[in-house]
Amino acid sequence: MFYKLTKEQQEIMISDIQTFFSQEREEEISEFAAERVLDFFKETIAPHFYNMAISDAKKLVEEQFMAIEDEILTLEKPIRK
Repeated sequence: MFYKLTKEQQEIMISDIQTFFSQEREEEISEFAAERVLDFFKETIAPHFYNMAISDAKKLVEEQFMAIEDEILTLEKPIRK
């Protein structure tokens, strides 16, 4: 489900994970360990954020569609009976 990261994106994220562990936990982790952490997040955490983004996008599109529909309805001409 998760899209493939470019090599550069993955390298940046792995470096960021290593920096986080170093600064926040005072723990040095290998590139391999950081890659495993990244894989964990991609597989377990990222889908939650992805689904929330999809839900937000759906809501936004629905709101915009309703606004367009309202605008179109204002163009209707009255019909005499």
